[in-house]
Amino acid sequence: RDFNERCAQCSEVNWGLTDGGRFYCRSCHNVTERTREVVNTDFISNTRVQTISKGLRKQEQNDGGCEWYVCEGFQLVLKKQAEALEALGVCPQMKDEILCNFWRRYLQKSKQAYCNRPAGETVKTLSVCDSSTDVESEPERPSLLHLLSLSESEGDLQTDCSFASSTSKVSESTSVCSGSVDGSLYLMKNQKEKLRMTMPMTLSFCYMALLWLREPMTLSDLLRFVVEGHIPYLNVFKHFPEKMKLCGLDLKIFCVESWPVYEEVYNKMLELAVFLDLPRFPDITDSCFLHPDMLCMKYLMEANLPDELHNWTCRVVKKICIGEVDFLTLVPGNKSSRKVKYDVLAAAVIVVALKLLFLLDDHYEWLLSDFAEERNKNNKEGGPYFEFKKWYKVIKCSLDVEQKKLDEERAKYLWRCEKPLFYSARKKSKVLKRRQMVVNLQNQFGKLSGSLRPAEKPNPSSFQLSWSEENTDGSCFHGHSLKGILQEKCGLLTAMNPDYWLCTVRLCTEKLCGHLAHYRGVDFPQSYHFVLRLFSFLLRIQPSYIHDEVCVIEHKLFHKKLCKKRKHNPGLRK
Repeated sequence: RDFNERCAQCSEVNWGLTDGGRFYCRSCHNVTERTREVVNTDFISNTRVQTISKGLRKQEQNDGGCEWYVCEGFQLVLKKQAEALEALGVCPQMKDEILCNFWRRYLQKSKQAYCNRPAGETVKTLSVCDSSTDVESEPERPSLLHLLSLSESEGDLQTDCSFASSTSKVSESTSVCSGSVDGSLYLMKNQKEKLRMTMPMTLSFCYMALLWLREPMTLSDLLRFVVEGHIPYLNVFKHFPEKMKLCGLDLKIFCVESWPVYEEVYNKMLELAVFLDLPRFPDITDSCFLHPDMLCMKYLMEANLPDELHNWTCRVVKKICIGEVDFLTLVPGNKSSRKVKYDVLAAAVIVVALKLLFLLDDHYEWLLSDFAEERNKNNKEGGPYFEFKKWYKVIKCSLDVEQKKLDEERAKYLWRCEKPLFYSARKKSKVLKRRQMVVNLQNQFGKLSGSLRPAEKPNPSSFQLSWSEENTDGSCFHGHSLKGILQEKCGLLTAMNPDYWLCTVRLCTEKLCGHLAHYRGVDFPQSYHFVLRLFSFLLRIQPSYIHDEVCVIEHKLFHKKLCKKRKHNPGLRK
């Protein structure tokens, strides 16, 4: 009440007091260095003592750990992930400006910081606290003001979170089953009220920041870097400082024993954008890497397809208007706009272009391939014609090798972290002894078998399959021509084949199934299934998701013809 200075950022005089004793602006949440003078006359009569709260944590005497909160653990995970992305070449602005602001907003919206403590939680957590709390200060959530700077060192975990000291009695009763202060309370929260933080949501935060900056990294790239170990996610708690003890219920929160799922991370990102009330994201223009024309070029190179095919993908994109800014830009909360998965969309466009030219019905593409093979034998002048059969053999061989390697790496992956974990303090000594025994046995068997340590992982790359035109074995098809399957009509090159088969006549409208079209590999031509399998491997997603997008593009591309058929045959079904 006695602090009347104006805020340096918004010039308002609307101050609140953190639990650490610092003043913060309720309007813009700016925190000053000024602290509140506290008058304490409980232990000495007629004596006025002035103390300044430093917000230090209560150190545990038994194991040297400190009291910490679940949100602090997630913040440390985000910090490590942002640093890894920065090392991969992402703009440094992402960590300290974009991701940090998203995280602050989340803490405020979820009422974990920068707000008054909800009455319901106050009763739960402070029912055993000292009733002699200063009535002039408002009961607030831990501010986490120092910790919120993602650029700070990992060892500096001191915050203005004196809420920890006020809940010391609660933490003493829960320390047996949780290393964090609020681990048990965190798992008891009602998920419907708030968007509760989880480990997959850390990747949603990262992808949301990447999308805001329009970085040249798709969600499939992000998840692949996670699986390859370039971005901390699996066993990320091994990066926690020694004084942040992790045990008990914390393991259910931070331990991950499954690979991140594309759909889960993407859907949580959409929920987060709405939950945070974010405005329209920066426009995705034709010069952005996430534009379909740009991504199609990348995937054509990786799939070893002819460069000329890019002209056809651009024509498809232009024909159905999926390259427009309003279609590609994310607008949180806008239910009328379709949410775009940029990598899946680009892969589906390439599949549709291949169907337009080669039909992919297990018959026509082989006839074209035989024609191209005869032409290449008889005519040595000019560039070679593209042979689908030869491309199929080359890609299948490489794909089988890479898929087998990926399956073996996943099967051999050790889910248990080298850092021992325990669910209670009583079992700590047993777990440590057992872990040491396992390590000793592994070392002994390793020496007997003569097994070598695995080599270091190669540097991350945007391309999983690389092809060079300098190869003399003819395995690169980038420079091959499509002239053998095209004809000029009205000044435009068109496909010689006038036919086209649709994956489905009607899109599924049932929301519960989660798919717009149903896909089973045995129900479709093997050529089509092989192409889906190829892009499924590149994007690390199920073929059914690419098939869904292909069906949507086809319905936009042949909308007029489908409408005419439905008028003549209203009983037409899938």
